Amino acid sequence: MRARIARGIVIGAIVGLMTLGGAGWAAAKVIKVGAAINMTGPASSWGQFHARGQQDYFRYVNEVKGGVGGNRIEMLLVDTAYKVPEAVAAVRKFAVQEKVDMIATWGAGEGLAAKPIIQAHKIPTINYSTSWEILESPIDYMYLPFGSYKMDCYAILDYIRAVHQGNAAPKVGLLTYNNAYGRSIHRPSREYAKKVKVDIVAVEEFPPKTVDLNTELLRLQNKGAQYVIMQMLPSAIVTTFKSADRIGYNPMFFGTWTSTDPDFFRLGKGLIKDRLLMQFPGGLPLDRTPGIKVMEELWKRYKTVNGFDASYWEGVVVGMIMERALLRAHEKFGRIDRETINKAMESFQNEDFGGLVPNVTYTKNNHGASFKARIVRVQENGSYTPLTQFFVPGKEKIRLLK
Repeated sequence: MRARIARGIVIGAIVGLMTLGGAGWAAAKVIKVGAAINMTGPASSWGQFHARGQQDYFRYVNEVKGGVGGNRIEMLLVDTAYKVPEAVAAVRKFAVQEKVDMIATWGAGEGLAAKPIIQAHKIPTINYSTSWEILESPIDYMYLPFGSYKMDCYAILDYIRAVHQGNAAPKVGLLTYNNAYGRSIHRPSREYAKKVKVDIVAVEEFPPKTVDLNTELLRLQNKGAQYVIMQMLPSAIVTTFKSADRIGYNPMFFGTWTSTDPDFFRLGKGLIKDRLLMQFPGGLPLDRTPGIKVMEELWKRYKTVNGFDASYWEGVVVGMIMERALLRAHEKFGRIDRETINKAMESFQNEDFGGLVPNVTYTKNNHGASFKARIVRVQENGSYTPLTQFFVPGKEKIRLLK
């Protein structure tokens, strides 16, 4: 495991030097950002595109913007293979040996396990998984890039309540992985369902490596679930659709914002059938916002992707938030280090990222970034069609789009 981590750091550093350029940086500080990301484990396509989006954005900052206050960002990437011990070891090495200024952690379980190390070494860290448990007290140094999975649960249930026909309560089933990520939607869904008069009729869990979901879907069908909310990564959603077709089950399927990646549209060809709805809190190409234009420039410049992708999108978002934190630290305190970055982040007030993600606010007691959602339909051709306006679930009335 240590050998893998060492290789990952060396490779990440070499790539950083080769692609980010070395000339003109001699007198500047190298800002080190550690990224412990699943690159080869189950559902690694998400992690791969997270890493590419973050790398591309940092490269853009260095090459086009001249770094942050003249300081170059160096990203040290380690493959965690979706294993908690690998992630914990990587974070410990980032903290003690590499002395990084910021960290990106990946999965829910990985972020939770690494949290004590991060807090002991006082390193501001953004977790790619928006598991709400990450921000259970103490929240120090742990951040989310946008609203947690609580927001997904509330938004989806608000939408179900808005479109449901008839006087009886909507019958909803949960279909999730049996890990921290999957279970992150259980409690908030149950709690919010009671408030909005939705009936959670069943909860089905399964291991990430499961290749057939006939049994789980038959149970949901027998319980009368008209709507199925999924908390799983894209390959498992394809498996879900195969099993649903096999048993003749046709509920309305919902996913959280992690439901798609580039492989999903290739593997799901002929299976998606425009039947997946999901909560997605970001900008889309049809919005034509300044943030989307930055993403399009990255596509053209680095050719990592050739169109919009939700996983690459989040990598860019995390990179943008980190860059803004570094910039604010430089502006407010005249130096960029763990302490000033964290203070800068906790001073974020409605920070605008060009519509690529809802405006971000962090305070000392709230590291949740934002709580604005919208429901979109995932099309077979890889596009996303908004079905609602952006809204704050649980507080604002949902507005459906025709």
